Amino acid sequence: MIRTVERVVPTVSRSCIACSRDVLLELFPHLSARLIEEVERRPEKVVLRTRVRATTGACRGGQRSARVHGRYVRRLRDVAVGGLGVVIELCVRRFRCENPDCTAVTFAEQIAGLTTPHSRYSPLLRGVLTPVGLALAGRAGVRLAAAAGITVGKDTLLRLVRALPDPEIGEVEVPGVDDFAFRKGRHYGTVLIDMATHRPLHLYDGREGEDLAAWLRSHPEVKVICGDRSGGYAEGARVGAPQAEQVADRYHLSANLGQAVEKSVNAHRSRLTEPVPATDGNSDAGGGARGGPAIDGAEDRDAVA
Repeated sequence: MIRTVERVVPTVSRSCIACSRDVLLELFPHLSARLIEEVERRPEKVVLRTRVRATTGACRGGQRSARVHGRYVRRLRDVAVGGLGVVIELCVRRFRCENPDCTAVTFAEQIAGLTTPHSRYSPLLRGVLTPVGLALAGRAGVRLAAAAGITVGKDTLLRLVRALPDPEIGEVEVPGVDDFAFRKGRHYGTVLIDMATHRPLHLYDGREGEDLAAWLRSHPEVKVICGDRSGGYAEGARVGAPQAEQVADRYHLSANLGQAVEKSVNAHRSRLTEPVPATDGNSDAGGGARGGPAIDGAEDRDAVA
């Protein structure tokens, strides 16, 4: 049956029941292996009550069991439908493991493609929220998800981003190296960037050249190294990748130019004098000179007359 908050609407025929199930499977194809027993429409969300069709469950060691120890309801958030959030209430069975050598006496069944241990979101919803968190991070991602009918916290989005596996580095021909501050003036680290993709490659604590040399030895394909030309990084690049050419990036070139100009101006500051302000006499003289030709033209007109 399909139940709403205000009333209960029973189905009237087997054809209607089959039609309702077909519609539900079209809307929720990832629930095709589950039996949807009831759909409840609430003002703020849609609740699907489901259970597993299989009669047995498998523990972590692969041993299947049909001895049911107990049942409980597990709630999973799913992608929104019609601007409303979806909650899947799944009746989960707990089985007794029939393998005497297994350390798990009882185990809860896991549904492939729907549940993972301790997860409160369906894989489909995780696939929607993870790109949002990756693109917008916390608060901005929460606002975008709310516009799509998904209620989520900023900490959850950040947790999904942290759970992503690190991408494969591959071959890097032009890395960039620079320092950053964990705590300005006290604690610094080093970051390596792929200058072709502008993505971080590696982080390590400190600004020593030995760590940079160790990373470069594992990447013999490096041809050019961009950096700030500091002594420690330059020595590490020379030792770790003697075949690579060391260059300065645009930021450090412009920063070094600005520092050189500032140093030169400070050295010759005593020779710089304040501009002499214009006096009233000079202003009158300029006005007379500007007015002279007009007076001469008037005298000529009088003479012709």
